[in-house]
Amino acid sequence: MRRARTRSLALLALTAALAATGATAPPTVPASAAGPAGGTPPKVPVAVGWGGAVASADADASAAGIAVLREGGNAVDAAVATAAALGVTEPYSAGIGGGGYFVYYDASRRRVFTVDGRETAPASADARLFQENGVPIPFAEGQTSGLGVGVPGTPATWRSVLDSWGSRPLHRLLKPAEKLARDGFTVDATFRAQTEANEARFRDFPDTARLFLPGGRLPELGSTFKNPELAATYAELGRTNTAAIYRGRLADDVVRTVRTPPVDPAATRVVRAGDLTAADLARYRVKRQDPTRLRYRGLDVYSMAPSSSGGTTVGEALNILERSDLRGLSQAQYLHRFIEASRISFADRGRWVGDPAFEDVPTSRLLSQRFADARGCLIDPARALTSPLAPGDPWHPAPCGSTGRAAPTTYEGENTTHLTVADRWGNVVSYTLTIESTGGSAITVPGRGFLLNNELTDFSFAPAAAGVPDPNLPGPGKRPRSSMSPTIVLEHGRPVLAVGSPGGATIITTVLQTLTGHLDRGLPLVDAIAAPRASQRNHATTELEPALWNSPLKDELAALGHGFRLNPEIGAATGVQRLPDGRWLAAAETTRRGGGSAMVVRPRP
Repeated sequence: MRRARTRSLALLALTAALAATGATAPPTVPASAAGPAGGTPPKVPVAVGWGGAVASADADASAAGIAVLREGGNAVDAAVATAAALGVTEPYSAGIGGGGYFVYYDASRRRVFTVDGRETAPASADARLFQENGVPIPFAEGQTSGLGVGVPGTPATWRSVLDSWGSRPLHRLLKPAEKLARDGFTVDATFRAQTEANEARFRDFPDTARLFLPGGRLPELGSTFKNPELAATYAELGRTNTAAIYRGRLADDVVRTVRTPPVDPAATRVVRAGDLTAADLARYRVKRQDPTRLRYRGLDVYSMAPSSSGGTTVGEALNILERSDLRGLSQAQYLHRFIEASRISFADRGRWVGDPAFEDVPTSRLLSQRFADARGCLIDPARALTSPLAPGDPWHPAPCGSTGRAAPTTYEGENTTHLTVADRWGNVVSYTLTIESTGGSAITVPGRGFLLNNELTDFSFAPAAAGVPDPNLPGPGKRPRSSMSPTIVLEHGRPVLAVGSPGGATIITTVLQTLTGHLDRGLPLVDAIAAPRASQRNHATTELEPALWNSPLKDELAALGHGFRLNPEIGAATGVQRLPDGRWLAAAETTRRGGGSAMVVRPRP
């Protein structure tokens, strides 16, 4: 669908119309890794040129990836280098104490591969992991605890993808992140705000407070933040090709920290111990599996299969929207259909998607056009649906039918980070990684410089509704359901774009809205990322960002029966796009989380 990737005066007019609701298109500013006087490169949201591209939330991280590409490394090498740097500059979003999902397009084979590096529960976990006397514990007691820590999958992901597709050894790719951790990075408003939001939690753990509250205070804007302990940990991981975190002294440190969280004696917080063992770490393996795949507007859309719900939920919604002419609809009607398709697909996600090693997940049926058509007929252009909506039956789709009782969508933390990379050979990576909540568990492994995840809180603490089967209850070695949706779009076997986002369950709606904004509404990729967002996840109300909250569109949607609540910021996407002439375009946020960083190897507008 080449027409979806070319821009005309009509599409520019459409961009201007959307800008009236708050999505202003920034100027195209080519960028490379060269910063002023060798310091932190400037943050720009879009860059165009040759030789490869990187888009991430942070300029230092993007620069690390670009440096690898410039030195002849490929997209997988650059993705690992970028991710490691994000572990330094975005330590509250991701790091070696967490996990994620890696989607890779191999240009030589014209195939998409995926790696599930999701965290796993200890072997001792069962469905009552977060219950006490049959009653779910408070979420905060799972979040800030050893109980919520899963076996980290990020280091194993790096080892796996480099062994299969990389061209550089891990120890070389970690050098930029080591230097960044040792020499420091400049504290920006986002880092300070996230520290401040976690200050109370961090103060309850002496090692966390010492690291992230230097001198007992919040880090000052513009100051240099250093983490020499993380630099040493990266060096150890490089020497052992990540084995150290799964066996040996580093693994012992992780287990000790989870089982006996190092809490300040003066703290009044209830901090529960976890049951992670050395055997749990030693038996961890990433999972190789086929990506999800569907056809949309003549394009092939690839993403993550379960344990992530991203591929099935974005995919089902796209299949539903395939029957609508989204390009020709008014903005209000486009948003109405987007909201309703999201509502329906989340209803089905909640009933059917979990870890397929434990649950019978009907992945191919959820992604069938027959099922989407049976569910899509629920959408009434003149009236909104009501949530919670009951799920459909993917085995026996009935027009506008449902099966069983409705259940609300359970809570999922809203942090994480995403990076997208392309190289000069045409290989592409879309990689989402996380430690779950902003600040993860808030527990730093003493002397090691990184936070542990609280990913197990992505499990349902109890069934979402009494009497309704829940595929996302904990289990021994089970992966909690995720919403991460790293996505790659191909046309005739060649890359069109790649995109992904952080944001917990809002990841799915962010990726869906970005894809439809670009492919259907004709917005340039950076404008599709910047557009004001809505997020409906089978809740009674739809979340709106301020630009939509204060827009006349809100009243038009309310007249159809939609209810709303305000969310200051939804997601923080990045993407890369292959232009018709072979150049790469990298795109990131213009303002969310302080703006993202897009770079190319050889800028050329």
